[in-house]
Amino acid sequence: MEVTTQVPGSQEMETRQNHFFSDMSVMLGRSMRHIFRSMDTIITVTIMPIAMMLLFVYVFGGAIQTGTGNYVNYLLPGIFLIAIASGISYTAYRLFTDVQRGIIERFRSMPIAPSTMLWGHVLTSLVSNAISVVVIMLVALLMGFRSSAGILSWLTVVGILALFTLALTWVAVIPGLTAKSTDGATAFSYPITFLPFISSAFVPTKSMPLVVRVFAENQPVTAIVNTIRALLSGQPVSHEIWVALAWCVGILVVAYIFAMRAYTKRVS
Repeated sequence: MEVTTQVPGSQEMETRQNHFFSDMSVMLGRSMRHIFRSMDTIITVTIMPIAMMLLFVYVFGGAIQTGTGNYVNYLLPGIFLIAIASGISYTAYRLFTDVQRGIIERFRSMPIAPSTMLWGHVLTSLVSNAISVVVIMLVALLMGFRSSAGILSWLTVVGILALFTLALTWVAVIPGLTAKSTDGATAFSYPITFLPFISSAFVPTKSMPLVVRVFAENQPVTAIVNTIRALLSGQPVSHEIWVALAWCVGILVVAYIFAMRAYTKRVS
């Protein structure tokens, strides 16, 4: 007797793929509606970084020596990262809320791709943080920010910020799935938000004490900030762009692995 193995045809594979993307778009729309209904999310993620930018530029900026004529140009990359770090805490919160309300189990009982719920939260983080970054950029332009960067440099900046957001979002997924309380789900973001203050985001690292300078120069925020700053100013990018990308990709891969393990454990 001849045994034949049935291989899914291209039409079946295409149908599965279409279902995955349609399910994911539904999850994305669901999470985005939660954001637009929550004004505290918009205020925290967008208004607070803008207030910080105003404070540093108009209050502290005159006393900070950066070697540049326009302090808002120097400051802006760090403000972007602070806004993103603040925004991802809401990803953990929303995911934790879904876990506590049994939404995961409810979705698991439906004929949808299992990973679309996680990807819905991840894509929501990318979209919402992109909106925050655009709003901050518009305010920075009103404050005097100017850039001589070309289109390729701008696209590189967008790519780095998206990769940074994606990496931190998968970090946020882990406590969102495993935390025992709301505070536990969001507390991880505090040290991440604090990292730009011990970097080159606000002042050059050469002005720092030795121990602080060593830490500042060897943590991911400094490499990312310096790279974005060089790109926006139209200057040649040093080797730090590869350091920045290595940090982002490394964090992304490790966080994704642990997040999927946590998800598998949660639904098993």
